[in-house]
Amino acid sequence: MLGIHDLWLFVLSGLLLNITPGPDTLYIVGRSSTQGLRAGAVAALGIGAGALVHICAAALGLSAILAASATAFTAVKIIGAAYLVYVGVSLIRSKSSTQSSPIASGNRPTPMRGIFFQGFLTNVLNPKVALFFLAFLPQFVLSDAPSKPLAFLILGAIFDFNGTIWNLLVAWSTARISGRLGASDQFKKWFNRCVGSLFVFVGIRLALAHDR
Repeated sequence: MLGIHDLWLFVLSGLLLNITPGPDTLYIVGRSSTQGLRAGAVAALGIGAGALVHICAAALGLSAILAASATAFTAVKIIGAAYLVYVGVSLIRSKSSTQSSPIASGNRPTPMRGIFFQGFLTNVLNPKVALFFLAFLPQFVLSDAPSKPLAFLILGAIFDFNGTIWNLLVAWSTARISGRLGASDQFKKWFNRCVGSLFVFVGIRLALAHDR
């Protein structure tokens, strides 16, 4: 079909990869636990939009620049790592309240537009996501496919759709668990610190990674 083979294996592999925790999952968990299901869902949609950027780039061959250029890869990696550290520090320093958010200044919740954009950047500024799509998608495209870009886009859309469904499930379950555990300021403060510390760790690890 359109030069795509082993679609079932692609879907299965994609689902297994989607459920692997990473910066995206941490961001959704942080938003859902402090601002509720709606914020977590918006974060998930922002991350899904970010993945579309990588998918289109892979389909057009632009992600090859990151694979071929050490300078380009390093630049994007450092920017993405710095952003993750910024998110983590903001989480750690945030003031918890029943109205607060993990990356809000003061006591006002971050607006939905801001949550979406931050989720978008969390995904877009991770160069390993671009390299993942560039390495993973071609494995399921025939060498004689009539339109490789179209095949890339279809596979990417399937992967992103499944990933977004999973992320929405993560947002829902986190909001439910958080609600049952209680929405006390103390719980939110320590939860923010834990998630923020993980963000800082991931950011530093990404910045220090030498493998391409």
